[in-house]
Amino acid sequence: MERDLESPVPLNTPEAFLVRAPVVAENPFLFAVPHSGRHYPTSFKHQCQLDDRSMRLSEDAFVDELFEGVADHGATHLIATHARAYVDLNRAANELEPSMFTGEIGTYEVDLNNRVKAGLGVIPRVIGEGMPIYGVKIPIREAFKRLETVYKPYHEKVSQVLLARHQAFGSSVLIDCHSMPSGPELGRRRRSQPEIVLGDCWGTSCSRELTGLVERLFLDAGFRVKRNIPYAGGYATRHYGKPARQCHALQIEINRAIYMDEVRVEKLPHFAEIQGKILSVSRQIMQAYDTLPTDVRLGEQAKAAE
Repeated sequence: MERDLESPVPLNTPEAFLVRAPVVAENPFLFAVPHSGRHYPTSFKHQCQLDDRSMRLSEDAFVDELFEGVADHGATHLIATHARAYVDLNRAANELEPSMFTGEIGTYEVDLNNRVKAGLGVIPRVIGEGMPIYGVKIPIREAFKRLETVYKPYHEKVSQVLLARHQAFGSSVLIDCHSMPSGPELGRRRRSQPEIVLGDCWGTSCSRELTGLVERLFLDAGFRVKRNIPYAGGYATRHYGKPARQCHALQIEINRAIYMDEVRVEKLPHFAEIQGKILSVSRQIMQAYDTLPTDVRLGEQAKAAE
């Protein structure tokens, strides 16, 4: 059943996110997972022309599980519930493609950038090249409904957690957790593919000291790591990362080939081993954060209080 803004939430519709948090916050970290959602509303599936497996290819499948346990070490773990194909939480709310909708968009100002024109806006038109989601245009009210009921609550929660952490610790750290498909674009010039790509928007969304710390810890754990190529960071990284204000945002992309069968969308037998390594690195990042320079960790008010 389709959910109208004025109607009660259908019983089988989850909230926009799940949140796992410690009783008492122990550090300024939020680990957010915007693309692991597995809920595909029935009304949405009726609109789609792709089969279920094809739809799941856009998911960052199982990434929420890879970071499971960070709340046990003092961080908040925020997990989106709805599928990325339904609404992409790592886009700006105005990254809409008017031509894919029926009805008037009114005075709503859209950002029709190249990514949106390629069908990868906040309401995606395609899963990938040659894989359109819809056979017909959908009503513009459907886009606004998804923004209001899923996108807005998710980002309000991100903002609330980061603000609370900043007030408590003098800084905030968003770790935006993603996965990336393996493929030729990762193994350029016949070099081995990276297993981890750290995106800090070329040093503008996260302090270089923190990015360097995360890079070193992943390398020490045996992962092949690159910075910013081919993924420098998305909307969340750019929007929430203000390192001059001690608000850091770092995107972590994990190569899917190391933990899952990308065609079947199934975990590999050694999934638990990779999961353990990721959690171990995450714990070390949080523990080592206090070793970073004061100007990375503390705003002026927090410094004065020391």
